[in-house]
Amino acid sequence: MIGFYKQNIEYLTAKSVNPDMRRYINPDEAERHYIDLDVYGDSSIYKMPRYWKEAVEVYTEDTLRAYGIVPWHVHRVKGWLTNAFTNQDLNQILRLSADLGHYIADANVPLHTTENYNGQLTNQLGIHGFWESRLPELFAENYNLFVGKAEYVKNTQLRIWEGVTTAHLALDSVLRYEKEVTEQLGFSKKFVIEQRGNSNVRTYAQEFSAEYHKRLNGMVERRMRACIKMIADFWYTAWVDGGQPDLSKLLNQKLVDEKEEKRTSPVKPIKVINHESGEEIGN
Repeated sequence: MIGFYKQNIEYLTAKSVNPDMRRYINPDEAERHYIDLDVYGDSSIYKMPRYWKEAVEVYTEDTLRAYGIVPWHVHRVKGWLTNAFTNQDLNQILRLSADLGHYIADANVPLHTTENYNGQLTNQLGIHGFWESRLPELFAENYNLFVGKAEYVKNTQLRIWEGVTTAHLALDSVLRYEKEVTEQLGFSKKFVIEQRGNSNVRTYAQEFSAEYHKRLNGMVERRMRACIKMIADFWYTAWVDGGQPDLSKLLNQKLVDEKEEKRTSPVKPIKVINHESGEEIGN
């Protein structure tokens, strides 16, 4: 698997943003990137059904889709990737691997678990990009992102919920520390104008960013490490569940870089099964 993914790293990097691009052409895409847990009430992170069919019975499908379905969609895409490995379909393996990585990364971001996704409800507008883009831009060079070998995941549906839960539990700190640093340094020291290419853009000042990053005490690095490990685990699990095909046979195949399809499911959709009960939970 290392040789296979290494050879195709440029393709995976380029295609990893496709789910975001699809949001402009597919009205069903946005809901796959987040879940607004706070709209379901106190302790929802512990009380919400982990399996799609059970969640629909409690909340209805329309409600779930209105407030985001990322943990269930991650499990669904993993099923599609398993099918692609079974069929030894090079294009589908790579496209779905890139998609799966994107959704897993989103699920591990605290601000993807709340209706207040960009601080718009707490007068902290812009905090989303600050946390997930500006801080890594400034400090990721010093992160340790080596996370060890991939491991088989017995139940991918429960595993992705563990990631969502950990991310959501960090949300309070994400919002509270930004407010505290704003009060400490003052709003006038919060932003600066930087030149990006031929444009001048407003962004968070380095001093402000450094203080916020310090208060988070490694949170961004931990979340990045968690999603890197999870992506590797899910890719490996899909390969195992897909029959452990010899990927070296695919290395000499020509990759057809087709235009991104408007539909997001493979040509041959598969049933998604609860591995513990054997019950179908979607497709």
